[in-house]
Amino acid sequence: MSSAGVFISIMAALAVGAMSPGPSFVVVSRIAISRSRRDGLAAALGMGAGGVVFAVLALAGLTALLSQFEWLYILLKVAGGAYLIYIAVNIWRGAARPLEVSNAGDGQRAPRLSFTTALLTQLSNPKTIIVYASLFAALLPRTVPLDLMVALPLGVFAVEAGWYSIVALAFSARHPRRLYLAAKSWIDRAAGAVMGGLGLRLIFSGLRAR
Repeated sequence: MSSAGVFISIMAALAVGAMSPGPSFVVVSRIAISRSRRDGLAAALGMGAGGVVFAVLALAGLTALLSQFEWLYILLKVAGGAYLIYIAVNIWRGAARPLEVSNAGDGQRAPRLSFTTALLTQLSNPKTIIVYASLFAALLPRTVPLDLMVALPLGVFAVEAGWYSIVALAFSARHPRRLYLAAKSWIDRAAGAVMGGLGLRLIFSGLRAR
């Protein structure tokens, strides 16, 4: 298969994975709907940056390291699950607080915070690195051309940031935000429950692997 064919195949598979509901979707949609469109787009960039990290690690062969040291993979799962539970608790605790939404955002701090939150959420799931590494191992040639090594992280960023930008734009629109403000406590509690459940599942899957 040509480099272009390999690139397109990997990007298509990653796009399908990015569109699957999960903690990243919950975080980006909630940031966009509860803060501002700019915050949502900052979160989308954070997801893209996290995808680049995974792509680089996959190209560097981290999967072989995790396979050799199973305790490291378990530790990453437990730590990632704990971070998701931390986010869930914060969302749940803030559910009853009134919220004033402004398109202006909160200076420069809010977008930076949104970017960091999204980046850490993306990196908190070690299963994602396995997905990246499996795709790369299955589709990349034994000797990866330099142009493909450069193109893959850029393509991953475009796929991840592009999809979550669509999510941010959709959920920061006026009608979804109005619905969110009308039912904030219920929506936040539901989002917190989903995040907490995903975090617990990640921790339990790691402990069962021992």
